Amino acid sequence: MLKERAEISKNDQWNTQALYPSFREWEIEFEKAVPSSLQPAWPALNAFKGKLGENPETLKLALDTFFSISRKLSTLFTYAHLRHDEDIANDTNKIAFDRIVSVLHEFSQGTAWMEPELISLSEETLDRFLSSPILANYRFHIEKIVRIKKHTLSEYGEELLAMAGKALASCHKAFSAINDADFKFGMVTDGQGNERELTHGSYGVYIREQDRTLREHAFKKMHSTYRGFENTICELLNGQVQNHIFNAKARNYACSLDAALFPKNIDPTVYRSLIKTVNDNLDGLHKYVALREKIMNVGPLHLYDMYVPLIPKVDMRMTYEEAEDIVIESVAPLGVEYQNFLRQGLQSHRWVDRFENKNKRSGAYSSGCYDSMPYILMNYKQLLKDVFTLAHEAGHSMHSLLSHKNQPYHYGDYPIFLAEVASTFNEELLMELMLKRTRTKEERIFLINEQIEDIRGTLFRQTMFAEFELSIHELAEKNVPLTPQRLNEIYRELNQRYFGDRFVVDQELESEWARIPHFYYNFYVFQYATGISAAIALATRVLKGGSKEQGDYLSFLKAGCSKYPIDILQSAGIDMLNSQPIAAAIVKFKTLVEQLEKELEEELAVSS
Repeated sequence: MLKERAEISKNDQWNTQALYPSFREWEIEFEKAVPSSLQPAWPALNAFKGKLGENPETLKLALDTFFSISRKLSTLFTYAHLRHDEDIANDTNKIAFDRIVSVLHEFSQGTAWMEPELISLSEETLDRFLSSPILANYRFHIEKIVRIKKHTLSEYGEELLAMAGKALASCHKAFSAINDADFKFGMVTDGQGNERELTHGSYGVYIREQDRTLREHAFKKMHSTYRGFENTICELLNGQVQNHIFNAKARNYACSLDAALFPKNIDPTVYRSLIKTVNDNLDGLHKYVALREKIMNVGPLHLYDMYVPLIPKVDMRMTYEEAEDIVIESVAPLGVEYQNFLRQGLQSHRWVDRFENKNKRSGAYSSGCYDSMPYILMNYKQLLKDVFTLAHEAGHSMHSLLSHKNQPYHYGDYPIFLAEVASTFNEELLMELMLKRTRTKEERIFLINEQIEDIRGTLFRQTMFAEFELSIHELAEKNVPLTPQRLNEIYRELNQRYFGDRFVVDQELESEWARIPHFYYNFYVFQYATGISAAIALATRVLKGGSKEQGDYLSFLKAGCSKYPIDILQSAGIDMLNSQPIAAAIVKFKTLVEQLEKELEEELAVSS
């Protein structure tokens, strides 16, 4: 049974004390940073209202003040959200998290006048400011604001949108609450009649077990739970979609997709080209499904057959400590300094919250802020996929660390479009090391299959998610009602098309959309697919190159958001404005499938 949070060893918990020793100290800093009794609430900033166009010196002071307050609030938020995710049912955690989220909404509302006032300045004034050495450190920041001028509302309009932000976040928060705290999946029976507890964390273990009865029972029990609440979850998801549509219309965008991508200077053709390129190459995925069906010899496959390793006698489990060691060893191609930073973070500074506990947030992520160490949430179960998850999140964390060390606060956070590149890059390095260290043919086959599964899960599956997300937004934008039946139909058709005609789409699979938290993230998932494509290309470049290629990649990690994401990738040698990186990743997938087929045939011939 799951442990309570209090039963988890301190060594297995992330070091939130490095931010604040306890909520008492957090509360003291909260009261200092949040002048709630004053109106207007941010007097130091409001003193600049109506004065941004006076001269470069005044604008610089205003921006300095804005980012100083933002930086303090970011630190307060980081501590509260980490503590909240340790145990989201804990009342103290929930109250602190809700308080700082409310303050962030108030800050957004209270500073909503700044961008409208800035872009209302004459072109002559803006040009003069942009060429001023006094504002050199803010030039790109100002350019980004000016670029979205036609989508920026009046001061009153921006304030209204900021006021609405808290209410519009309710659907996502409600889904998180029901998903991570309220849902209890009970017990499932394995092939020997033993009862096993089913949780978010254990599901990932059971779905890879050789015991097909356990896999099927876990899959159906998990998804039946969501199916039983599909009307409620459909309304939550529809509410989130309507949130995106509202913001797009309010800001005069043509559609939700444009609204999500334009501020990042990402052309929507990147999104649509990804979907088209993957759909044009589904034959490779169909071939893999057919190969898996042939090897498993259980008839047409179900989704609960897609994750089990094809070599039953290979069980590459690792303790958490072993996982840390190999992840640290794998990043050697990035240099001693990078490797030492990661070693200290994982083994000395307690970046990672390692294991599942009752009411802990499911999944994994990397978090933190400009003035904190990186923090990694894990629910480690000793599976090989958990080792790769650690490598993945460590990639995020090192990206954050190097961005923060090399950029000022306002450029310190990397763009979302780049978020999945560094993480997937580290997975590529880990796989490269593990393939070199394989001792048997069986282990090699196992790892080749893991590579295939990684690309399948990240490129093909996330593109399918992206297609689903685009479909439901486009339907809602045409005022077509989103009902559970309609969502199930869309999701069924996508799974059938992606996996092929022989694949069995169970009734439970139709409702899988109901358990995917990333559908609340506003066109996020496509970036997993573009990210793995860019990461494969970058890893190939670094591993085959020399000091220049290593330096280019490290410069990419240090760039933060000092340029647009497409430009940052181009500086590292990857052009995402065409489909070549996507196509190259698919070619790698097809090559691996052919390699797996050949190796399996040889293995079967030897066995017989």
